[in-house]
Amino acid sequence: MRMNKVCLLIAAATILSGCVEKEIIDDVNIEMGVGYDMVEDDKIEGTIMIPIFNPDKKIGNFTYSAKATSSRDLIQEVQRKSAQPIVTGSLEIALFGEEIAKKGISEFSDAFQRDASIGAGVYFAVADESAKSILSGTYGNRGNAVHLSQLIEHNMETRNLPVTNMHRYLFDLYQEGKDPHLPILKKVEPEIIDIVGIALFHEDKMVTELPTEKMFFFKLLTDKFSEGAYKLEVDNENVVIKDLDSKHKYKLTKRDPYNVTIELKIKGLIREYTGEIVTPAIIKNIEKEFEYQVNQESSAMIKDFQEQGIDPLGFGHFIKSKTRGFDFKRWEDEYKNLTVNVKTDVIITEVGIVE
Repeated sequence: MRMNKVCLLIAAATILSGCVEKEIIDDVNIEMGVGYDMVEDDKIEGTIMIPIFNPDKKIGNFTYSAKATSSRDLIQEVQRKSAQPIVTGSLEIALFGEEIAKKGISEFSDAFQRDASIGAGVYFAVADESAKSILSGTYGNRGNAVHLSQLIEHNMETRNLPVTNMHRYLFDLYQEGKDPHLPILKKVEPEIIDIVGIALFHEDKMVTELPTEKMFFFKLLTDKFSEGAYKLEVDNENVVIKDLDSKHKYKLTKRDPYNVTIELKIKGLIREYTGEIVTPAIIKNIEKEFEYQVNQESSAMIKDFQEQGIDPLGFGHFIKSKTRGFDFKRWEDEYKNLTVNVKTDVIITEVGIVE
């Protein structure tokens, strides 16, 4: 009986192994990064980044580029230049040149979500100039794709970039009443890439961009801080507040016309202060000034979104979830007249270094 079970297991393993497509790493080119740019005659230039595993354990980079009129034709053109099959199962990042982003990226995002080998955690980003230029550089010793994905991840976890990836982008794209956003990457030096803003979309087209100095307030309204820092000036003294912890809550406070209140709660510690001593009165002033700046900057940013007809904060989706019989056909005009009140509560929990 035991022998029969063993034979059955062996037979099952043989059958299953025959159903799995085997790919030996030395026999394929692993696509870890891809970029798209508009070029002459309305053609698309696609660039695929392949890692090169060197004997010294450093990872180099090699790129294939091709031009075509559609993303499907690009795949065929690039495959013709490669001596081995190109596989996508390890894709880390997809970059879209700014001109492509302004025309719309649904053709590309649709192809990604249909490919079962591509995970939803792939990062999407807009290239400030050329996606090809960014992918063709050399950054760190772990390969460009890993470097770029770690750059985005680090800025999401500890800096001012809201959580973003392919899944988040597609979720916002297909959700009525909310527009997507993506980080903007730029090569500022031959071996340095910087996040220089956030691309704001209406449906799948990039409409405008948010500069770096506004990213802090945008993240407060769309995400939460578990780390982070903010610098402000109070009574001619410089203050740096770090280890920020923030939460936000939207409340529908009135209908016809709609009124929304955003409640922000921020906790942090004073890491640097250029004055002589931090008294309770000074702490209170710092809290009040911080609250004032957040309220002012956030309110101005929301009004700018309304004027441009974009809704990256998802007010339409939020109000629909709270309103029976909500009509999106009327929302475009209602959104312009929406009143949003931002109320911020800042609590300083600790005082660190005083200069």
